Amino acid sequence: MLTGGGAVLNVGNPRPGQSVAVVGLGGVGMAAVLTALTYPDVRVIGVDQMPEKLSAAKKLGVHDAYTPQRATDAGVKADVVVEAVGHPGALETAIALTAPGGRTVTVGLPPPDARISISPLGFVAEGRSLIGSYLGSAVPSRDIPRFVSLWRSGRLPVESLVSSTIRLDDINAAMDRLADGTAIRQLITF
Repeated sequence: MLTGGGAVLNVGNPRPGQSVAVVGLGGVGMAAVLTALTYPDVRVIGVDQMPEKLSAAKKLGVHDAYTPQRATDAGVKADVVVEAVGHPGALETAIALTAPGGRTVTVGLPPPDARISISPLGFVAEGRSLIGSYLGSAVPSRDIPRFVSLWRSGRLPVESLVSSTIRLDDINAAMDRLADGTAIRQLITF
């Protein structure tokens, strides 16, 4: 919750009437989605390549769900866009989906040699910002109690992020599901 949720709470901080798009609907991205859904009168958009993740985001309550190409083709724009993949293409998509005056918050960690291609004119002419947020710019002593309070109030159902429960003997298959992108969060039972 700290990374994805923290990116929304600490950096994005959407206001009523604004929209939040999350690019990448793995565990970090879904935490950002759940946190964005706690804000009143904020439209939440999920973006991912995998149809299963778009379906999972819809079940969590996103207002709209798109593949990156469909979002771009439809002209989707959001005031706050959280990139939670760590891939240059995902960051380029997030930047493209950012509305004039909006903020792109990147929490994904790409390889050190990764590069992106963007037009600086768009940032200047449209007054957009690109913000890096390591671990959601979280301060655990401040933010964990905030998440616990939201959970206790029923507004942050973190248990909905658990895609499967596994035994330790199944760890290899669980790691394969993570690598394939089919798992969100998996709990190990002993």
